[in-house]
Amino acid sequence: MRRLSVLWEMCLNLSEKKTLVSMMSVINKSVFPQIAFRSEVQEYLHNVYTNKELVSELGKEEAERVFDSLLSCLSHPPSLTCLRASTHTHSLQDIQHRLEQHIAQQQVSDCYSDRVSTPILPHPQLPDVLLLPVRGPRDVSILTAEVIVGAQCGSAVLRGAHVFAPGVLSAPKFMKAGDQVSVFSDVEGRCTRGAKEFQGKKVFLGNGVCVMNRSDIFCPEGPVRGVAVRMVDALYQSPSFDGVLTSEVFLQNLPSVVVGHVLGPRPGERILDMCAAPGGKTTHIAALMANQGVVVALDKIKSKVEKISENARALRLHCIQAHCYNSIQAVSSDPNHTGSTADTPPFPEESFDRILLDAPCSGLGQRPNMAINYSLKEVCSYQPLQRKLFRTAVQLLKKGGVLVYSTCTVTLAENEEQVAWALKTFPSLTLEPQEPHLGSQGMPGSELSCDQRRLLQRFRPELSWRGATDSHASKDLLLKANTDTIGFFIAKFSKR
Repeated sequence: MRRLSVLWEMCLNLSEKKTLVSMMSVINKSVFPQIAFRSEVQEYLHNVYTNKELVSELGKEEAERVFDSLLSCLSHPPSLTCLRASTHTHSLQDIQHRLEQHIAQQQVSDCYSDRVSTPILPHPQLPDVLLLPVRGPRDVSILTAEVIVGAQCGSAVLRGAHVFAPGVLSAPKFMKAGDQVSVFSDVEGRCTRGAKEFQGKKVFLGNGVCVMNRSDIFCPEGPVRGVAVRMVDALYQSPSFDGVLTSEVFLQNLPSVVVGHVLGPRPGERILDMCAAPGGKTTHIAALMANQGVVVALDKIKSKVEKISENARALRLHCIQAHCYNSIQAVSSDPNHTGSTADTPPFPEESFDRILLDAPCSGLGQRPNMAINYSLKEVCSYQPLQRKLFRTAVQLLKKGGVLVYSTCTVTLAENEEQVAWALKTFPSLTLEPQEPHLGSQGMPGSELSCDQRRLLQRFRPELSWRGATDSHASKDLLLKANTDTIGFFIAKFSKR
């Protein structure tokens, strides 16, 4: 249902605004449909979540309910924003105080904000993590003027970002700076860039104020940079952190932070991050080892390697060595290439104390995501690549070293089945307990024993999903911190 919104003045006082919101809000707690997959991919995932071993453990009805919850929760953002703090240079309390000041200032300057205070909570088990609640879905009215953005831009908006010009696909013909617009996501990728309107499948994200004219966004010289629409009344509300405290905080999903702690880097060690871009885990590893030692970061795309170096500089981490290189080829074939101190790839065998293989994957655990148009062939294409990388990792790892394998997907083939394959293929590897262990154990269905699955860590937001809520009670938020995350998988091995 749509309602025409009256034209708001830029600085309504709080009492006037509350009256208008109560008059115009569109009450809709089932805001987003379940995530849309191609039928062949949905059937594949359904078979994963209703495999014989799992159904035997849960029962058919409960297995179906869990799968239905998965489809629902993937289209919504997690209920908390996770910020990793640079505790190697600042105390967590100091960073928390500066963030509180920033958010308070942001809310004062935002005339449209309802100014509900946003608590910043330290994570009870991770000493370098701050948590901020994401409020939503909120009751927001839909305006007549519509801006359509791409799915990737839409996902960023749902997690607190403004709309940047490259993400805009469609805008009204006479749109100018200062106009109020409703922002929608083109979930199927069918909107033509530069269109004046779009009638395809779209999802409402909230309202904003234009910062650019239409002619600036779609200028003949090519895509421009910068904020095109400043979100002021988002469906899911979270502070924007673009350019905020860049040397002190890093936006990172909670399971990705857990990976660094599970790897357990120590000062003075030599560590390899095999698929490092954009550098969040790399910089975390360097910070955990107090900037003492060497962290080698590899990625085969030059622009991504440059981003890793940029992040390292911003966070004042000088122990990171970033190289543009294909990690599959990172082991030297030269028998005379010995020693463990080579500065550039390829490296001799057994060169590293610890290795992180955060592998390229199908990414089906990422949230929020309205639609994924991958074919089944694409979804299944990652397992062979992951195994090639795994072989290289085992060769490069020292005896007594630690290898952590992780993905942000929900399939068995890329997670538990890879662990079963690795244990059969490499007799020198042993599964190790993980600390901290904040997620669930591994899923049944991959021929791993119950004891082996207990050593794995799979973040499964679908297990606790009961629909989005707007509770800001600290105890409720902390209960959600470890459960309402992206879908993620971690396995930890040692090499004998």
